[in-house]
Amino acid sequence: MPRTLHKPAPTMTAADFLDWPGDGSGRKFQLVDGEVRAMSPGSATHGTIQANLSRLVGNRLVDAGGRCRVVAEAAIATRVRANTNLRVPDLGVTCTADAPGQQMLPDPVLLIEVLSPGNTADRCDNVWAYTTVPSVREIVVVHSTRVLAEVLRRGADRHWPEEPEEIGPDGTLRLGSIDFACPLRQVYAQTHLA
Repeated sequence: MPRTLHKPAPTMTAADFLDWPGDGSGRKFQLVDGEVRAMSPGSATHGTIQANLSRLVGNRLVDAGGRCRVVAEAAIATRVRANTNLRVPDLGVTCTADAPGQQMLPDPVLLIEVLSPGNTADRCDNVWAYTTVPSVREIVVVHSTRVLAEVLRRGADRHWPEEPEEIGPDGTLRLGSIDFACPLRQVYAQTHLA
């Protein structure tokens, strides 16, 4: 039986986007200034890094016994132009409980993007959109072509730094928003970069 394709409207609101069933192709999308944009599929290395981060962060949150949880590829409502923007990070952490019918990640404190050659422009654009979300305390960009992470931390004055902290192969990834630390190399376990 042939699949039914649902072409998106030329422009959408966030509410329209959440109601849209997708185009039927199985591709993932995000909403950028009212425009539906397909997300590039990640490489196997990208997927391994994302899975490692999900496991490492998730295990830390469970061990801490708190109410925070890690969520993969959840929609994030930006503060600026919220009616026409829903961005989708690789991982997000919230300390707000899950609820029936929840379509967006509420009150994210940490957002993580895995950077691949095919998604550099979109991911960089997303990072700046995430800085508008009042609850976000840290944003991490993890590269998938070399062992490197960039961390942006909101300061005590609620401002973001001009430049991210860069963590190299022998460094430790520290995330104060969730009291997490691990050698950066653990994020790359089982990849050709390990």
